[in-house]
Amino acid sequence: MPRDHGRQRRGGGRGAGPGFGSGESFSVGVLAKRGRLVVAEPLFEGRFGSGQIPVDPGKLGRPGQLVLIRHGGKGHPKVAKVIGKPDVARDVIEALMHHRGLRRSFPAGVERAAKEAVERDDPAPSRRDLRSLATFTIDPSTAKDFDDAISAEVRGEDKWRVWVHIADVSAFVRPGSAIDREAYRRATSVYVPGAVEPMLPEVLSNGACSLVPGQERLAVTVELDFDGSEVVRSAFYRSRIRSDERLDYDRVDRIFAGSEDAHAPWAEPLAAARAVSAVLREKREAAGALAVESSEPEFAFDRGGHVTSAEGSVSTESHQLIEHLMIAANEAVARLLSERDVPTLYRIHERPEPPAAERLLEQLSSLGIPTPPAPEQIEPSEAAGIIAAASRLVADEIKRRNGRGLGLTSLVLRSLKQAKYSPQNKGHAGLHSTAYCHFTSPIRRYPDLICHRALLSAVGGGEEAPRAQTLDEAAEWTSGRERDAMQIERAADDVARAFLLERELFEGKIQREHDGEVIGLVGAGAFISFNNGFEGFLPARRLRGDWWELNEEGTILIGEESGKSIKIADPIRVLIRGIDPPRGRVELDVTRAGQ
Repeated sequence: MPRDHGRQRRGGGRGAGPGFGSGESFSVGVLAKRGRLVVAEPLFEGRFGSGQIPVDPGKLGRPGQLVLIRHGGKGHPKVAKVIGKPDVARDVIEALMHHRGLRRSFPAGVERAAKEAVERDDPAPSRRDLRSLATFTIDPSTAKDFDDAISAEVRGEDKWRVWVHIADVSAFVRPGSAIDREAYRRATSVYVPGAVEPMLPEVLSNGACSLVPGQERLAVTVELDFDGSEVVRSAFYRSRIRSDERLDYDRVDRIFAGSEDAHAPWAEPLAAARAVSAVLREKREAAGALAVESSEPEFAFDRGGHVTSAEGSVSTESHQLIEHLMIAANEAVARLLSERDVPTLYRIHERPEPPAAERLLEQLSSLGIPTPPAPEQIEPSEAAGIIAAASRLVADEIKRRNGRGLGLTSLVLRSLKQAKYSPQNKGHAGLHSTAYCHFTSPIRRYPDLICHRALLSAVGGGEEAPRAQTLDEAAEWTSGRERDAMQIERAADDVARAFLLERELFEGKIQREHDGEVIGLVGAGAFISFNNGFEGFLPARRLRGDWWELNEEGTILIGEESGKSIKIADPIRVLIRGIDPPRGRVELDVTRAGQ
């Protein structure tokens, strides 16, 4: 199923460093001496052009350093900050974050306000004391902040009660405050390899709002009673909790596999949560949820800031346990807010249009992939079901190919509309949900904070409902910031991969020739995945001796003279021709064996 449960995130990284005020123009470059001048050679393409920029290095900059340059004022642009070295992956990723407009710090007034908020008395009129309730968290092993925790118990045969505890960020971030305005401006945390641009200051995100074990914390709790897979009762309230154990995904998977023991007091609650998650998974699969899985790379760095390894995260049973319980909590909150007509932001995923379903079937057919039965004229009510059925056939095909064919998954994803935020409840097609919101990650996403305030206003929790007239703008802004964050994260992943590839080639760990797989096509060439996670671009001009055209479906490059073809999901033998680590680019060539 698509992961839109509000939990997908990376592990921790370095937080914000020294930053600069808004209203100034900045660029990133590498200092060099040109005669008597000191110039900056831009590291990334940007609005200050790609040529050398004369700069005033002041006392900070020396040739060869990667620097942040402040534009404006009298004289040459000035070096505002030394970032590091252009051949160090972590420094280049930091530079990329500056280049994309991330502040890398909080204004002093916001930091001060956050510290004062932690020391302030709890504003809630009442809280339910759940400190004696066995509670645990499950997160990546590298996570630094913990915004959700779980309690669960068996209530009879196929009956359970589950408590989903979410950090009560609204108790610290008051509407209209300096912290609130800055959180809204950021709208989301941005997670890149080895670093994070947080939405909230660290004293909140890694401190008072992090549900660390053994510490009393303020929470908002969603209490759900299940009879099988159906929620038969729900309750929502502010609470006071204390987590008993900080679990990570790998450890939970070992417990489920029987290779490690669970311990009191959280062993039985974990088993109960596992049982609930299993029936929820079965229900969603039976309802025809999309069968689309994605994998995020996780990079490791040495002390010098160089990338040492990368592994793709795999969705295991422990991930799915949290995923299904977070979805259940998000749905329960959205149902209540919808029924009571409380202004809020919903997470919507509108149904795909019939032309999108028709194009997907054409694309899969062009590649010889089985497709589900479909009428000649697909109706709007049928498109989502047809795409969901196609996604399951694609998943089966990938399993048959032992995990190869990930380019086929991209075709399915491109047939869908993009999920976004909206004040109108339009449902979530990918999750087969009639009402859905993001509630479970208020530390790192502003729409979740809006939902917290809306929920607490509806249940007597001491908050005012969001003003309806502000929500159209909030939906557009937060949806846009989410897209920006995703682009930055993808670009940073590309940079980290390219640095790692360069290192492994230099150290002789891998060769220049590789068996790869076509994962995407454009008129100018093919995108290739190779060697378990590396990616590169094979320009059509490297496919010598022919003129290549992309077919109408965008799935096959065809040689006009030879009739040869390169298809999405085809195996191909490629040669690494060049690597541009700061820009995250890898150029490939085809080997004789691959021609």
